[in-house]
Amino acid sequence: MLSRAARSTSRTVVPALGSLASRQKHSLPDLPYDYGALEPHINAQIMQLHHSKHHATYVNNLNAIEEKYLEALEKGDITTQVALQPGLKFNGGGHINHSIFWTNLSPKGGGEPKGELLEAIKRDFGSFDKFKEKLTTVSVGIQGSGWGWLGFSKEQRRLQIAACFNQDPLQGTTGLIPLLGIDVWEHAYYLQYKNVRPDYLKAIWNVINWENVTERYMACKK
Repeated sequence: MLSRAARSTSRTVVPALGSLASRQKHSLPDLPYDYGALEPHINAQIMQLHHSKHHATYVNNLNAIEEKYLEALEKGDITTQVALQPGLKFNGGGHINHSIFWTNLSPKGGGEPKGELLEAIKRDFGSFDKFKEKLTTVSVGIQGSGWGWLGFSKEQRRLQIAACFNQDPLQGTTGLIPLLGIDVWEHAYYLQYKNVRPDYLKAIWNVINWENVTERYMACKK
């Protein structure tokens, strides 16, 4: 079963119109490990600020915007609905992306995946090392803030690598189902790695939770 953090991403950013009035507010998911559990690769200070401040802000903003969106729907105020959509995308994407990110990491992570996921990586990228190099290169090359992703295309039945800017959610903007996301916003690494993003990306492979990524892959194949 996916963790609570992963399950919280299953709701759409904008609920179905009929359920808006009775919707439940989004909440900050608990981490499945302590803030210092990923050290020395990602230090406790970064994890605490990233989770309790940055992710929490996306959640709070998303809830506030959804309340305004509900009011606009009830009034038939299309202008306000349209004006709120960029905020829904940004804060909703931030909540979705981070909820996946926390479960993609583990103090027992690193190494290589096994089984069907590893075979799929070899099929679609040639080898695990080539996949790792490509995702790292894509993530390093993002200008400004964004995310590097390993996703699954249901149409092509293949793994794909993609970059998303800012907090754009992978599935909502590309159609790919997110399996593994690497946050390359500076708040994810600056306090430890300064502006040397490649060092952060080299380190993060030591804490990738391949069990979680595999679980996501097997679920989306069904």
